Amino acid sequence: MVSTAKRILVGLVGAPHGVRGEVRVKSYTDTPTAIGRYRPLLLEDGRSIDMLNLRALKDDMVVARFKGVDTREAASALTNTQLYVDRAVLPPPDEEEFYQADLIGLRVETDDGALVGHVLSINNYGAGDLLDVGRQDGGGVLVPFTKAFVPVVDVAAGRLVVTAEALVEDDAAGPSDDERP
Repeated sequence: MVSTAKRILVGLVGAPHGVRGEVRVKSYTDTPTAIGRYRPLLLEDGRSIDMLNLRALKDDMVVARFKGVDTREAASALTNTQLYVDRAVLPPPDEEEFYQADLIGLRVETDDGALVGHVLSINNYGAGDLLDVGRQDGGGVLVPFTKAFVPVVDVAAGRLVVTAEALVEDDAAGPSDDERP
């Protein structure tokens, strides 16, 4: 049964680790081993999977063993499986912290209340989080998710406010061919 509650992605199963059914898991939790505290872990189709044990590997990676996964072949079948938990089992975020899933779909407005569009996704290409905003006019814009560009985030009201500077197109590439003298 697929949960109707909002689910949060907490990990991604990677390659097998050894021959006895262990797998590498990229953990998206604040502390990588914290992924083992959340129950139940859910697969994309809503089925649960039991993590029997885990240990830290390096950085955001852990090595885990799942119930019923006892061979390298069974572990290999889990490669690229996303692991979720129901939003309700997670602690509330601290002030000025947000779960990405809570931001997806929020209305994006200017400081005077004009509707810009909605948050489609959050991306990070190495220089910080960017909100991918689908504009009402059918276009899109990437907005740096910083206090300077997004001064108001009101998840309860279903909206966030962006500054006018956040919506200015990037002219750093220089003039186009038809703009050159």
